Amino acid sequence: MLILILSTVLAACGGSDVDVSDVPELPPVTGDEMMAILAASEEPVVVNVWASWCIPCRSEAPLLERAADQFDGEVTFIGVNVRDGQGGARECIAEFFPDAPIDHYLDRPGDVPIALGGNTGVPLTFFYAPNGELVHLHSGVIDERTLALQIDEILAWACLLYTSDAADDRPRV
Repeated sequence: MLILILSTVLAACGGSDVDVSDVPELPPVTGDEMMAILAASEEPVVVNVWASWCIPCRSEAPLLERAADQFDGEVTFIGVNVRDGQGGARECIAEFFPDAPIDHYLDRPGDVPIALGGNTGVPLTFFYAPNGELVHLHSGVIDERTLALQIDEILAWACLLYTSDAADDRPRV
């Protein structure tokens, strides 16, 4: 039984038969660099923190891929692979996100989620308004309803920010 469990865990992201030739190496990222990316974003952002060895991360991957496709151009999706290597990360991307509009980064030491206000567990999903204001943090596997509600929330924040910016540009009487 132990051998079966161990082989399942070791094959967590498809194993060596996954073709990663179309998946570029993930650029490394630090907490400060991720904060700068979020602060510079003009779109709302969903940041998903994951690892190739994380079984719950695998279960939510198809949902995140569909959401990234559905909201492409309205919401930026970022994947941060933590405490992992290029090989495992690229295999997971090839298996679960081959064509998804998600920007993936590698955080080998796992510092980014802490810098963003999270913890060391995976998966974590952060929801940001444009310009990097944290709106919500979801710990654990995210379900479709929660993901939809939080995307609606950050899109609403974007509308408010752009409406108030437009109002600030109007001439005062």
